[in-house]
Amino acid sequence: MASPTTAPPPPANLPRVVAASLIGTTIEWYDFFLYGSAAALVFNKLFFPDSDPLVGTLLSFLTYAVGFAARPLGALVFGHYGDRLGRKKLLVLSLLMMGGATFAIGLLPTHATLGTAAPVLLTVLRLVQGFALGGEWGGAVLLVSEHGDARRRGFWASWPQTGAPAGQLLATGVLSLLTALLSDSAFVSWGWRIPFLLSGVLIVVGLWIRLSVDESPVFQQALAQAEARKAARAAEDRAEKTPLVSVLRHHWRDVLVAMGARMAENISYYVITAFILVYATTSAEVSKQTALNAVLIGSAVHFAAIPAWGALSDRVGRRPVYLLGAAGVGLWMFPFFALIDTGDFGYLLLAVTVGLVLHGAMYAPQAAFFSEMFATRMRYSGASIGAQFASVAAGAPAPLIATALLSDYGSSTPIALYVIAAAVLTLIAVGVAKETRHRDLTAVEGSEDSESAEPKSARAAGARNV
Repeated sequence: MASPTTAPPPPANLPRVVAASLIGTTIEWYDFFLYGSAAALVFNKLFFPDSDPLVGTLLSFLTYAVGFAARPLGALVFGHYGDRLGRKKLLVLSLLMMGGATFAIGLLPTHATLGTAAPVLLTVLRLVQGFALGGEWGGAVLLVSEHGDARRRGFWASWPQTGAPAGQLLATGVLSLLTALLSDSAFVSWGWRIPFLLSGVLIVVGLWIRLSVDESPVFQQALAQAEARKAARAAEDRAEKTPLVSVLRHHWRDVLVAMGARMAENISYYVITAFILVYATTSAEVSKQTALNAVLIGSAVHFAAIPAWGALSDRVGRRPVYLLGAAGVGLWMFPFFALIDTGDFGYLLLAVTVGLVLHGAMYAPQAAFFSEMFATRMRYSGASIGAQFASVAAGAPAPLIATALLSDYGSSTPIALYVIAAAVLTLIAVGVAKETRHRDLTAVEGSEDSESAEPKSARAAGARNV
């Protein structure tokens, strides 16, 4: 019989677990990205009509950034209860909160009807979105990472990550279709509401699939071990009831590494997919439809690239793949804007696609990389805190800063330098991190030394796998 610390074998329902995580993250990212695209295209007219167009865009991006501010709070709350109650329950709650807020945005009266109350309500709903997404990411990637198949963890854990480009693809696709079918006046008047209201349908599908999967076996095992040790280790168990304390005590370096690792990944993504809708339509004088189509096709390629990068991280390690992506994104920024400035769709598509493929080299191994940094009973908190606290400094202000730089300097050079600086920070953070590819997620439960856990069997399996 297997010992209590032996990792469970890959379950037969692993593809179903992956599908549940992927569909859930796709729906939540659809909701989140839909707001970003609408902020770039119409929210300046609908909720800030009295402002200069570029100032109105800045204000709409400010409400967009507010969602990021709520993500760390969501990470703390969902991480705390996810480490105590399990991953599945919290994932169901995050899906309901995100879908409900998005549907409500579709029903929200605009400035013309409610006046200044309209942008206030929009901001509140954006806060709910951010809070929900702050708890979604950690739970979704952990549910897959902890369901076994350690030798291919990078590949399997990268699938929930494809929910981001899938959600972007879905949101951009719906908006692109509507802008093609409707006149500008019809889209601004009522057409923009349709994608938000569609979230109500998607939420039902997501809940049906997410409720059908089992709780993480690694979490169940850790919970059973904690109960068995309760009498003899009462003090430690009390500490584990506040996973945040344990994370900051035992894994503060890993939290800092995760935050640094996200800088280039987060900033580059929102520049490539959200800010581009502003830059291409104003500076390069490209139509909204053309810019949306470029992001649409680029997101499809991004979706396909992420599992490939995840599989490569199983063979060569998380750090080499991540470092390649960070360096690549930094080097690509000047060509990226030069290609957009041509106004040619082919070059615009090339700029977006290459940028997203390079981004995928960071985003794909991130799920396994962050999961492997933390012990089971503090993993939801640790991974979520590291990822979401960084989003406040990275993704939240990225479109806002890029738009402000464009407004002040009228040039893409400062924006490119901004992304390059983020890439340097990520290279430093990942460069000083330890490789995690062979770590056993159950080896040293609740210990500050969990980063040293690498059973001989895992090392041997990894050696055969390379």
